[in-house]
Amino acid sequence: MTTPIDLAVPSDRWLWQKATLKESTVLQSFAFDEANKHLYVLQVTATGHAAGDLCLNQLDYNGNRLGHMYLKGFGHGVSMGIQRDAKDGSTWIWTEADAVNGFGQGVTRFHFANGATRTAADVKIRKPIADSTNNQPSVCMASRRIAVRYRDKANKPRYRIWDLDAFTARDYDNPIADIAQVGAHPDPKIPFQGYALHRDTVYQLAGTAYNTTTNPFAKKGNAYASSLSITTGKLLQQQRTEAGYTLAYREPEGVAVRGTADPKVYLGFASGEHAARRFSIFVKDGE
Repeated sequence: MTTPIDLAVPSDRWLWQKATLKESTVLQSFAFDEANKHLYVLQVTATGHAAGDLCLNQLDYNGNRLGHMYLKGFGHGVSMGIQRDAKDGSTWIWTEADAVNGFGQGVTRFHFANGATRTAADVKIRKPIADSTNNQPSVCMASRRIAVRYRDKANKPRYRIWDLDAFTARDYDNPIADIAQVGAHPDPKIPFQGYALHRDTVYQLAGTAYNTTTNPFAKKGNAYASSLSITTGKLLQQQRTEAGYTLAYREPEGVAVRGTADPKVYLGFASGEHAARRFSIFVKDGE
């Protein structure tokens, strides 16, 4: 079992109050394409919550937008993954797909195409977990695995993990692990805000935006980062984070892991006024 990343180390600014996303809405999730030094960020469009319409942004590592595309009827963008094709070196982007009530009921992968619009008819949708709802993928290239967060028949959230090559070949019969989602926040009523798979660990983020009554600015927020072992299913760490506490609005949105030899956990936060949101990303860096 690999050593999990320590979530108790300080958080440093990586990108700060950027207004470079195509849509004026909050970020939902993000992922790194290390080979090309691209950062991909998902947003729900301003009018797309019910339909599950997403905007996928391609940024450089300074937060400058290089392009965007639209994903009509795909989902909420809770998580995403980046796969480097071993044969041709191309980048596959994994997202949820086939939205019902704004959340994807399957997953898919596709190549980025600047300015394009994709619908369910343009992609091959996978539904690897029978009788599940709300499927949301994350990819770990360090271990060549893919996770899908889903809700079971009892509407309880779980994670199922596969070998990435097997999953890509549509062999879903022998998952590496299937564990319950636990410990995202001390208060189970607080919203889940994203996850990322890295080696033997799932990293989670939960919390809400500032609210004068339930989550006042003076208390520096209620965001928590946490980690689960996919081997044992046990909660490894649950850590409150005050990263970006000076941000107006400050809603935690998205978590990703970058790096192989010295991996770091990155946390996303939305800020700013309605219809003019900005985003910031912090890195958990103990150095």
